[in-house]
Amino acid sequence: MKNTLVRVTVLSLFFFVCCAVFGLSAFYALPWYVGVVSLLGFVFLNIQPSFVRRPSIRLKVASDGADLLCIFLIVLGLMCVYTLLAGKYLFGFFTPAWWIHVAAVFFMEFCVFWNGILRVYCTATMLGAKWRVLGIIFGFVPVANLVVLYRIIAVVRQEVHREEERELRNQQRQEEKVCATRYPVLLVHGVFFRDARFLNYWGRIPGELERNGAQLFYGHQQSALSVCDSAKEIAETIREIVDKIGCEKVNIVAHSKGGLDCRYAITHLGVAPLVASLTTINTPHQGCLFADWLLDRAPVSLRNRVARVYNATLRKLGDTTPDFLSAVEDLRASACQDFNQTTPDCPGVYYQSVGSCINRPLRGVFPLNLTYAFVRHFDGPNDGLVNLHASQWGERFIRLTSSSPDGISHADVIDLARRDKPDFDVREFYVCLLNELKNKGL
Repeated sequence: MKNTLVRVTVLSLFFFVCCAVFGLSAFYALPWYVGVVSLLGFVFLNIQPSFVRRPSIRLKVASDGADLLCIFLIVLGLMCVYTLLAGKYLFGFFTPAWWIHVAAVFFMEFCVFWNGILRVYCTATMLGAKWRVLGIIFGFVPVANLVVLYRIIAVVRQEVHREEERELRNQQRQEEKVCATRYPVLLVHGVFFRDARFLNYWGRIPGELERNGAQLFYGHQQSALSVCDSAKEIAETIREIVDKIGCEKVNIVAHSKGGLDCRYAITHLGVAPLVASLTTINTPHQGCLFADWLLDRAPVSLRNRVARVYNATLRKLGDTTPDFLSAVEDLRASACQDFNQTTPDCPGVYYQSVGSCINRPLRGVFPLNLTYAFVRHFDGPNDGLVNLHASQWGERFIRLTSSSPDGISHADVIDLARRDKPDFDVREFYVCLLNELKNKGL
């Protein structure tokens, strides 16, 4: 932090001198090259604000953007004082020379601000939609715009600092391969989503796991099928993995309905000998009472119409035989009660589960912030879709907590928003999860 403050202060003074000298060169008998050098210094500062190395180009751009915004704020204060002094002792207030000078200074500050704000808006993930929108709303509100800008800078600085810590941590444990489990890991998605090549369902998690030695595969099941039909596709994928790489078993990490699909495949479809462990993430093992209420109350015509729309959309996204109603019906609390009675855990497979809750629904990610209250009415504390109690299954249950206003939602546990929380590092959580499986010999 101290080094950053010193660097930004020096850059601000350099920028201030460039602006002042360039403005003065137009009205005083300064050599022409003085104005050119000051202009080139200004341009160079905008292109390369610092020479500090960062873990990635994205973080380098974000950090430089924060530097430029800091320079903007510091020089803004210096320029206000300087403009008053220049008006009093050099040009006189409101003279043509004074106005030209003010216009030149304003233009330079304008360039620095937009250079910085575009850099951080395009690269800083922790800003989220909230601070980006607030920046736009209060951009032209005096004082408030400076407060919001200061907060944006602080958020970007925090992100850069955390990513640098992550990079250092990964370098220090590079030889350990902490995620190199005995058996490869199969990531299984939930309902209404697909494993995509260009938009990974699991966000930044797979990259972090692979960097730490994990061997990953994906379920690739269709997005909306009954538990039984999804389980058939997953079972086939498990057999393909075992045959392809010659491993004895796989470790499964499954999110949401994917956990039910995997339990069915292990118990009923003969792949129990090929599975070392099943970790379910926010899976509705006890079902959702709100699903019972919703399906019982909704007219048949409405349900069928919604199903047709969803199925048509899912076909365009790659599903061959989508079945929206079957997928939803299997999430009923009544259906899951029968499912649990007929689908016991298999000996030799290690079962564990993870669950989380939203703290303040209005601060959560849309639309889970809206569904939270509805689910809470029927099921109690939840992650926007799944009751905390319903997500418990197996020998061990891990409850994820965060003091952040929005808590940890159904989407946060798979890094869907690609956004970090101050006290919950979703990528590091999965690294620790796989490291524990590795230490168990799995």
